[in-house]
Amino acid sequence: MIQRIQTVYLGLVALFTGLLPFYVSLWTGIDGNTVFAMDISWVAVIFAASSALAIITIFLFKNRKNQFVFNRLNIVLNLFLLGFFVYRSLNLSGETSVSEKGIGMLIPVFSIVFLVLANRAIKKDEDLVKSVDRLR
Repeated sequence: MIQRIQTVYLGLVALFTGLLPFYVSLWTGIDGNTVFAMDISWVAVIFAASSALAIITIFLFKNRKNQFVFNRLNIVLNLFLLGFFVYRSLNLSGETSVSEKGIGMLIPVFSIVFLVLANRAIKKDEDLVKSVDRLR
């Protein structure tokens, strides 16, 4: 059933990781260049993979266990991306020539939150199905 709440959460993750990284800056360097996700190829690939994984997970609604596993894999991808952004933000200089951290660095955080909410909803559905099976 595609009309469940986890579909909304996964749709938001697909939207966040599929569109926002290309319109929201990740950081601004010392020289004034604004860096987007498309400027760093492997970051763009990970964002695209996360978006594709969320869309694939939406259509796995008949197999909740696989949905749960794919969400966990997506969480790991976003944690890897978040780790890179934290490392990069700690290495940006903040001295006399100021470099700005962009709001795009928070996209993996929002994605992880919505993926965890989707996993909770999937777990709740799985528990509901198991409880109904016990009554038969």
